[in-house]
Amino acid sequence: MDNAKRTVTCGDLRASDVGKTVILNGWVHRTRELGGLTFILLRDRYGITQVVVGDKASDAVKQTAATLKSEYCVAIQGTVAARGEKDVNKDMPTGEIEIEAEDIEIFTTAETLPFSIDEVRQKDGTIVLPNEDLRLKYRYLDLRRKPMQEHIILRSKVTFAVREYLTRQGFLEIETPTFIKSTPEGARDYLVPSRVHPGKFYSLPQSPQLYKQLLMVSGFDKYFQIARCYRDEDARGDRQPEFTQIDMEMSFTNREEVLETTEGMMRHVFKETLGYELPVHFDRIAWTDAFDRFGTDKPDLRFGMEMQDAAFMAGLSDFNAFKAGAANADPAIERHKRSAVKALVVKGAAEKYSRKMIEALEAKAKIYKAKGLAWMKVDASGKFEGGISKFFAGKEADILPKLGAAAGDLLLFVADEKWQLACTALGAVRSQLGKELNLYTPGDEFHFAWIIDFPYFAWNEDENKWETEHHMFTLPQKKYWDTLESDPGSVKGDLYDLVLNGYELASGSMRINDPALQQRIFKIVGYTNERAQKAFGFLVTAFKYGAPPHGGIAPGLDRLVMLMCHEDSIHEVIAFPKNNLAASPMDDCPSAVDDAQLKDLHITCTEREAD
Repeated sequence: MDNAKRTVTCGDLRASDVGKTVILNGWVHRTRELGGLTFILLRDRYGITQVVVGDKASDAVKQTAATLKSEYCVAIQGTVAARGEKDVNKDMPTGEIEIEAEDIEIFTTAETLPFSIDEVRQKDGTIVLPNEDLRLKYRYLDLRRKPMQEHIILRSKVTFAVREYLTRQGFLEIETPTFIKSTPEGARDYLVPSRVHPGKFYSLPQSPQLYKQLLMVSGFDKYFQIARCYRDEDARGDRQPEFTQIDMEMSFTNREEVLETTEGMMRHVFKETLGYELPVHFDRIAWTDAFDRFGTDKPDLRFGMEMQDAAFMAGLSDFNAFKAGAANADPAIERHKRSAVKALVVKGAAEKYSRKMIEALEAKAKIYKAKGLAWMKVDASGKFEGGISKFFAGKEADILPKLGAAAGDLLLFVADEKWQLACTALGAVRSQLGKELNLYTPGDEFHFAWIIDFPYFAWNEDENKWETEHHMFTLPQKKYWDTLESDPGSVKGDLYDLVLNGYELASGSMRINDPALQQRIFKIVGYTNERAQKAFGFLVTAFKYGAPPHGGIAPGLDRLVMLMCHEDSIHEVIAFPKNNLAASPMDDCPSAVDDAQLKDLHITCTEREAD
């Protein structure tokens, strides 16, 4: 073949192209012999085209075609021909045509693959995947699989749509440093030793937080960055050591504008990439209400089944767990300091859930430190049966109307002296039931919500001191400024989380821009002036020169694309992720370095991991 460069991709050709001579480049997806003909499915990232080597092909082309194996990288020249009516493949965009091969050039051969690129499906339709470490070891092969290619392509489209929307809104994309000063907050830092400054280290940024605030001081009133971030923390499905966030900050703004800007960006992203219409405004739920109703500050709102207050049941029997849970139920006490009896009514589930299945739900609740999961069923006649029913027999008329329960329902309860614990434990059960019973509302594929009015401070019982729930630069709501020191536990922050389908997608807040207010926060959380100056002095100093009111947010790009792809792990939407041990099986990262490099960096290793 004189010129093997492709003229079309493997996803381009249609019936209107019949008669054209074309050159395709790609990988051999599959071959088969049938009646003296060789059929080749040729694949690239754009699609698959069928090639036929028939009687008209030369002996050389036939011989070459006979040697082709899976994943050989080849060029094929041929003429576009229409398939016979009975041979049309309606499941392939190129299924109306095939290429009659006239020449084949093998660019490179391929060894036997460690796993199949083609999907292997079970009878129930689920895809059988190789072990994740095997997939990561040969990630360049895993990325050839159609689902992975679709995920990476969607990620690219989402990133472009974000840039497109924010640029139109007047935001500037500005890069911030990846070698920064280590600050004592959040997760552990990844440290980079300095060769020219012996004994000193750079830190990789956990987020561009301080720098984007400095950009606001600099007069760049609308900033964004597709920011790489690094946190040395244990990995899990929606978290890994290096990740990407859509970092945003605005000056002369307020919470409402930040929320509306984020809503507009998400609407644009979903419409442009998935053709999915989001509502103009997302639900807004106060932090205490989120826990009260759903047992979490990242609720899955694709289904209802809200939790209810069942403290009234403590007065209807001598069931001690409920009596303890209903103690201190005075509404004058802050809700997250109160005891609680929380209830779930699982409609129509009485017959579906056996004792063994309920015990599995109880095990779920106990993961979140619940003492147990109380239950009873409502039989066909409207009477209680099973579980704790003996304590409430004859009280159906007092209980069922208040809980909105009826015959055939399953009632589940968690009681505890700590309101948040009871909520969290039963909330985990609620989430489990949503999956098991497929309670999701049809058409409500992506349900966003804002969680607002968070507590500003949290009491650290181990260290006997107050800590900030978000970070120390978050602005307390103005109505609490006079009581910051006298009543920290009641302070609400001007901060907000964006949640989607049960995941926290973004956190943000309005920021402190007054040095005096910032010093008060430092003092409450136990930072001396000297310590604050050493850690954050450059930011505090900057605020002395006219810092504007500002605020921002940082949606996680990996997590967003993961949810858009209906996956459970961000590994599925990152080209080259680390595994759950923060390692890369493909290139053996992290790896040991030689003594000469360590000497240049003024580092001595006291112990090494065995190879």
